[in-house]
Amino acid sequence: MTRSLVTGGAGFIGSTLVDRLLREGHEVSILDDLSTGKQEYVNSQAGFYNLDIRSEQIAPVFEQEQFDYVFHLAAQIDVRISVDKPQIDNDINVFGGLNVLDNAYRNGVKKFIFVSTGGAVYGDVEDIPTTEDVIPRPISPYGIHKLTFEKYLNYYHKVYGLDYISLRPANIYGPRQYKGGETGVISVFIDKAVQKEQCIINGDGEQTRDFVYVDDLVDAFLKARVSDHVGEINIGTGRETSVLDVVKAIEKATGEVLNKKHGPALPGEQKRSCLSYDRAQKILGWQPRTDLYQGVAQTLQWSRSLKNG
Repeated sequence: MTRSLVTGGAGFIGSTLVDRLLREGHEVSILDDLSTGKQEYVNSQAGFYNLDIRSEQIAPVFEQEQFDYVFHLAAQIDVRISVDKPQIDNDINVFGGLNVLDNAYRNGVKKFIFVSTGGAVYGDVEDIPTTEDVIPRPISPYGIHKLTFEKYLNYYHKVYGLDYISLRPANIYGPRQYKGGETGVISVFIDKAVQKEQCIINGDGEQTRDFVYVDDLVDAFLKARVSDHVGEINIGTGRETSVLDVVKAIEKATGEVLNKKHGPALPGEQKRSCLSYDRAQKILGWQPRTDLYQGVAQTLQWSRSLKNG
C-alpha cells in the first residue's frame, strides 16, 4: 500500500487532500502543529503527528514510517505576516521546508509534491494569463521564500535524484477555508453573507484574481503524484475574475443582495492575477472542472451547515 505524508494536513487544503487520498485507498499520515489547522479537520483514519516542520522530532517519524510520497503544504501562509516578520516566514517556509525535504531524501521518498504559489511567486507581470516561462519576480517575502524552496527542490533533484513537482496554484477557495484560518475573499464574503454582516470591498473591486476550487486542486495533486514530470506547474483557470464578479456570484447563490460597501484600496495590492493552465493540461491531463458559481454554491452550503449545526 502507498504510504503518504501530508504536512499541513489539518488545514483547509491539506485536510481535503487527506480525505481524498484515504478514499482512494492510500495509507496517510498527517504532520501539523495546529497553529492554523484544526483538530476537527484531522481524519481519524490517518496517523497524526502534532509537530512543527522545524522540529528535529520529524526525523524519527520519517525513519519509522518510510513514506513513499510527501505532499508538503505546511507553511506560514499570510503575505502580510511575511512583510511584517520576514525572518519568521523564512524560518518556517524555507528552513522548515528544508527540514522536511532533507528527511524525505534521507529516507528514500520517491517523490516530493510541493505547494508553491501562483500569484506571489510571479509578482506584478504583464503576461496574462501567466505561464511558467515568465521569470518570477516576487514582491513579498512570502513569494521570495516559496521561490527559494523551489530552488532547493531543484538542487535535491539534480544532486540527489529526488523527483519533485512544484504546483503553483492560483487563489484556492472552498469548504473549510475560512474556519481553518486560511482566508480568501470568497470565503470571507460568504461567511459575512451567512452571518448577515457587511462585506468591505477594497478599492473599486475591479482587481482580478484566478479562483480555483479546492477539489480541482486536489485532482492536480493526485495527477502530480503519478507524473514523470519534474519542475513547476501552474494550477489555474486561465480566467480573470474581479471582486465584483465574486460579489455577483455570491448574490446569485444566496438569492440576496449582499450588505456591502467600498473601502480604501490596499497599498501595493496586485491589480491583476491569472494563470495559464496549458502546461498542467499537457503534462498532467488536468483542467479546472468547477466553475465559479458551482464552487460558490458548494462553499455557501458548507458555511450554512456550520451556522445551523
